[in-house]
Amino acid sequence: MSKRALITGITGQDGSYLAEHLLAQGYQVWGLIRGQANPRKSRISRLASDLSFVDGDLMDQTSLVSALDLVQPDEVYNLGAISFVPMSWQQAELVTEINGAGVLRMLEAIRIVSGLSQSRADGSGRMRFYQASSSEMFGKVAETPQSETTRFHPRSPYGVAKAYGHFITRNYRESFDLYGVSGILFNHESPRRGAEFVTRKISLAVAQIKLGLQDKLALGNLDAVRDWGFAGDYVKAMHLMLQQDEPADYVIGTGVMHSVRDAVRIAFDAVDLNWQDYVYIDPALVRPAEVETLCADSGMARAALDWAPTVTFEELMRMMVEADLRQVSREVQYGDLLLAGNW
Repeated sequence: MSKRALITGITGQDGSYLAEHLLAQGYQVWGLIRGQANPRKSRISRLASDLSFVDGDLMDQTSLVSALDLVQPDEVYNLGAISFVPMSWQQAELVTEINGAGVLRMLEAIRIVSGLSQSRADGSGRMRFYQASSSEMFGKVAETPQSETTRFHPRSPYGVAKAYGHFITRNYRESFDLYGVSGILFNHESPRRGAEFVTRKISLAVAQIKLGLQDKLALGNLDAVRDWGFAGDYVKAMHLMLQQDEPADYVIGTGVMHSVRDAVRIAFDAVDLNWQDYVYIDPALVRPAEVETLCADSGMARAALDWAPTVTFEELMRMMVEADLRQVSREVQYGDLLLAGNW
């Protein structure tokens, strides 16, 4: 029989790529959906006929128990979260409830449905659990590059909540022999990234400026440095983590750093424009506490999982610009058709 996977956050960037990957591997894929009016269902609309859905909410313990009891998944991928870091200063309590306590609720639901207790240690029939940890947990970095042994110093409520989710996953692994792993993923982007994230904000603005629909692009700290990769590569690492004999946590990244300024330059170069003619700094967009330098040491994942990124940062930014040019052009054409239809 084919394996069953349950994905929280299936309508997000990572969830949509992971669903595609697991379907290609022959899985039955279920998505945990909070209500029926998810505005991002369009990301998985082309997969809908191959997916199953179950109601559940990371803020509702009972709904998670019911969902797991119904689906009986072999693997649970907890990707559901509020993922836009700047929002965590404005809604710190909500971010903590979902990104932190939500992990605990899912782990507890797995423990209940699986019948795990301190006295059970044979591990037979365990649901395998993946927690989406984050490089934001490193925050004010103690060393560069960052590995699985680098200490955490998160610099945002988002990073603090993710650190809790990371440690509670480890605690349930050690306390109840639950097969739980955390993927400490560094920044990963794609054309499916939300428009609020800096790389997609850049690519979308470049497309609109090129087509004459936007004049300027406001950004915050151009000197902030990140290790950016392609989300489609990173979901493959998530899957590989749950195929190992023993659970372990892994850092996933490219090991190559780029600044926001690099992202801007590459994106504008892709459409033959000079970025300095269009970009200005808005102090309101600078974080209260910045994370200046993040760079992954993913040597453990490369060795144990035989994983490596396949898309360079330059290729990624060009991919995103080209996708946004196609999307914006379609929207303009559709708008013109609507106007023509009004006559």
